Amino acid sequence: MFEWAVTSSAALTYSTEVEAARESHRPLVALETSVISQGLPRPRNLEAAIAAEEAIRECGATPATLAVIGGRVHVGLETRELEMMACQDGIDKAGVRDLGRAIATGSTIATTVGSSLMIAHRAGISVMATGGIGGVHRESAETGDISNDLFVLANTPVLTVCAGIKSVLDLPRTVEMLETLGVALVGFRTNTLPDFYGSDSGITIPALDDEAAAARMLLAQRSLGISAGIVVANPPPPEHALERDELDGLVEEALSSAHGENIRGKAVTPFLLAHMARASEGRTVDLNVELLLSNARLAARIALALTSA
Repeated sequence: MFEWAVTSSAALTYSTEVEAARESHRPLVALETSVISQGLPRPRNLEAAIAAEEAIRECGATPATLAVIGGRVHVGLETRELEMMACQDGIDKAGVRDLGRAIATGSTIATTVGSSLMIAHRAGISVMATGGIGGVHRESAETGDISNDLFVLANTPVLTVCAGIKSVLDLPRTVEMLETLGVALVGFRTNTLPDFYGSDSGITIPALDDEAAAARMLLAQRSLGISAGIVVANPPPPEHALERDELDGLVEEALSSAHGENIRGKAVTPFLLAHMARASEGRTVDLNVELLLSNARLAARIALALTSA
């Protein structure tokens, strides 16, 4: 077992709000920035980023949006920095493997789920909210494409609230990989794994009844020295979730288009999500925003529960 570490040359830079929360021991919730820079179209991306932060504040916690800016690892973004991450062209996304290069070259890069988990743990943040986690891609037997998110989850004791595994991935294989890596996957008030845009993937998982149970679960794992994190799958808001037939059709169409255009590597997921947004006439974008806000609220409530567990 090991713990991630950021070297002294990559000292963390805290926003004014996050620094104040740390000093007063208020609960923090980490947010990634790949969803801002790559996952949502403009101007919805900035609107969603602001709304997610505000949703966390309304629940009594403090948002800590993460990014690498000018080669420095930022924990919490000032308003101008959040606007830059949403509006500036050419910002790439950074997994764990990219952080050292970004720091060394003074780059500005958005954080993925994996790199956000690593930074959150280094900053002492126990809970993160995102849209959906990465996983095993459907053609992984040929391409070897498996998200680094899974391996970071296996080595980082942070609780991640998400709407399950992204619909475009191979869900059964991703669930098996999480089990192999020792990552606990639980549903929030559901025994069925949601798959990002849908609430029922057909895969059964254990359920937690409330936020206090999630907090106790994280503390129990830590007391045993378990280095893996926890994935809490929160179904998307039912009034926005897509029906199974429609979702399956959108996914298959997007995958076929990606294959036809020879889209590979880290470009695959943003391509697929953008294709589905166009094909659904923007409804998947609306859903993406709504589930992000729902996950932010639940993460904030779990962070609060940790303070009294």
